[in-house]
Amino acid sequence: MTTTTAQTPAARKLWGGRFTGKNDPLMEKFNASISFDSRFYKADIVGSQAYAKALALKQIITDDEASKLHDGLDKVLAEWESNKFVIQDGDEDIHTANERRLGEIIGTSISGKLHTGRSRNDQVATDFRIWVRDEGRKLVVVLKELIATAVVRAENEIDVIMPGYTHLQRAQPIRWSHLILAHAWSWHADCQRLEQLLDRLNQLPLGSGALAGNPFQIDRDFLAKELGFDRLMPNSLYGVSDRDFVAEFLFWASLTMVHISRFSEDLIIYSTGEFGFVQLADAYSTGSSLMPQKKNPDSLELLRGKSGRVFGGMTGFMMAYKGTPSTYNKDLQEDKEPVFDAYDTLMGSLQITTGVLSTLTIRPERMLASMSIDMLATDLAEYLVRKGVPFRETHHISGEAVRLAEERKCTMADLSLADFKALHPSFDEDVSQVWNFEQSIENRCTPGGTSRATVQAQIDSLKSFLQ
Repeated sequence: MTTTTAQTPAARKLWGGRFTGKNDPLMEKFNASISFDSRFYKADIVGSQAYAKALALKQIITDDEASKLHDGLDKVLAEWESNKFVIQDGDEDIHTANERRLGEIIGTSISGKLHTGRSRNDQVATDFRIWVRDEGRKLVVVLKELIATAVVRAENEIDVIMPGYTHLQRAQPIRWSHLILAHAWSWHADCQRLEQLLDRLNQLPLGSGALAGNPFQIDRDFLAKELGFDRLMPNSLYGVSDRDFVAEFLFWASLTMVHISRFSEDLIIYSTGEFGFVQLADAYSTGSSLMPQKKNPDSLELLRGKSGRVFGGMTGFMMAYKGTPSTYNKDLQEDKEPVFDAYDTLMGSLQITTGVLSTLTIRPERMLASMSIDMLATDLAEYLVRKGVPFRETHHISGEAVRLAEERKCTMADLSLADFKALHPSFDEDVSQVWNFEQSIENRCTPGGTSRATVQAQIDSLKSFLQ
């Protein structure tokens, strides 16, 4: 769509009858929202077409007039879709622009009837909910594509093992797939939250008027059905002023970006020379302007950085929203840009994350080389638990074994049976079976654990969700 301005006489304002003086040109620009709310063009037109039908049902306009309004609005929509719509001076918002153009196509004697009983207050609230609902469904699709990518990798690489970390210190052995799925479950929760949010916002404000309701007995149930809403907003004051769905969407976007940022941070760390567990594809990396050897994970760093951008939009909106008294106030014009920015950021970020994950190269040999016997200290304690020794005692004994190995500058696997029996008489020759990373992983077979069977169960569960 074009945002160029044609030098034509200013259109008469929808609210201009009360005023005789001109606005300060700076105020005209300050007040206008057409530069960003033009993204509502389709929702605004669809809403107007439904409203024209509702007016005809109550015989406020004739069926012929409703048909002309509908056809005229189709032509306005076609101009937007073909990028031929020209924004003119006086088009302060998308509602003004569409009504002005409709009048030029079918004449103002008919187009002027479209706004009967309707306010821009309930009109914009309706447009915004339609837009977030419909565009939000697209985000659900790309989120599920990301989850599906994680599931495919997890299933294909289920036998790769690696060190698991807490506090960025090696802790216990896990499956690489278990780590991937940890992030996939975060995205699964994001997907559920978004779907719940879209269900909650899918209630119709149209018919609330400016604040007190519609005086022409408009059939709001008909409007809800026409526009795909599940239910009506039950209070007209609430209908025109509620922007909780905006706050929820921005919070959802912020939290989802936090999850993407944490995933990015894992891969940034694991792609360093010090770790070398993974390598990004060239398509998602850049080089250095000075150092030829560098391969920088810029895609991941950008993803990590953009989470702050989205969070900032949320906090900015909340500061504007908190001070608005009942019904519509112009502060609410600040609700749209952060949503649009968050949407664009999420749409791009989710697709980039999918691209990074689908093209990532892993280095199982580096992961295995980073494993150390001390990561099995908990397994040693559990060995004694199975012999009937209380865990608090076995934890202390295992710690003594770690200290003894450090003093001798060897691994615990190098300690003799006599060394272990000196720590506790329950140790026997089968203690040598503890020093097996794969067995340690397979012991974690409770649902949610890192054993092969439990990881496969997670994969199967996510597959069912995606289907």
